[in-house]
Amino acid sequence: MQKKPVKKAVIPAAGLGTRFLPATKAIPKEMLPIVDIPTIQYIVEEAVQSGIEEILIITNSNKHCMENHFDKNYELEARLLESGKQCEADLINSIAGLANIYYVRQKEPRGLGHAILCAKSFIGNDPFAVLLGDDVVINEEGRPALQQLIDAYNLIGASVVGVQQVADSQVHKYGIVAPSVHQPACDSRLKKLYDMVEKPKLEDAPSNLAVLGRYVLKPEIFDYLETQGVGAGGEIQLTDAIKRLMYTQAVYAYDFEGHRYDVGDKFGFIQATLDFALKREELQEPVAAYIKELAERL
Repeated sequence: MQKKPVKKAVIPAAGLGTRFLPATKAIPKEMLPIVDIPTIQYIVEEAVQSGIEEILIITNSNKHCMENHFDKNYELEARLLESGKQCEADLINSIAGLANIYYVRQKEPRGLGHAILCAKSFIGNDPFAVLLGDDVVINEEGRPALQQLIDAYNLIGASVVGVQQVADSQVHKYGIVAPSVHQPACDSRLKKLYDMVEKPKLEDAPSNLAVLGRYVLKPEIFDYLETQGVGAGGEIQLTDAIKRLMYTQAVYAYDFEGHRYDVGDKFGFIQATLDFALKREELQEPVAAYIKELAERL
């Protein structure tokens, strides 16, 4: 039977952003800019570049400005045009045309698994992607991270989670996968899984391969999310539901290529800001000069 193409994506964005307080008291963490582009726009652009056509963003009642960002703003466009700022008007107009974007609220903060469950009606019986907003991945020389996972799904027809190696000191922060000793020969980066552990202690971790914010899932995952009990942190964990899914069908990990920034972490956010600024023609020289000056003072 021919596999359905992956054309829908879910972006969970209902978190409170407590690690970035007080800024996130009034501004969603997903709207904090890396230079001048909100984090969530990078995530949406990756989805679109990977062939996604419809995106559902899971929000809460305090994130109206995120919805406004991806909507038309006729008054702002008119004022920019009146001022002769055609490039700026084209820029904000292009944001509204990125994709068909829909929204649903997660009424209670019950974890990532529950947030994904809120997308069940939107997804229906289709395979779908999940992109977490805390992970910005840049692969300048190749395919976007999500596209790599979709290509793997098209190859094997099974759910795929995106992974990369993390340091021992970071293992406790992530879902960690246990690859099977029997690996598919079609792609060295593709690994069949036999277990997943959510945020283990280092001594309990089956590997250093961490799930890093990108998934392609078959719709059967909703059967498990609906009956999933609370796990780590007293929340409904997506990792736990995927682990149960493994008992009935194959699940794979794909060690994706690209530089990943953990923008949910303050230092990771600063790293992303500096690196992205250094890639901007108008900022590269002054930012590089400032970094050199700062290094001399330290």
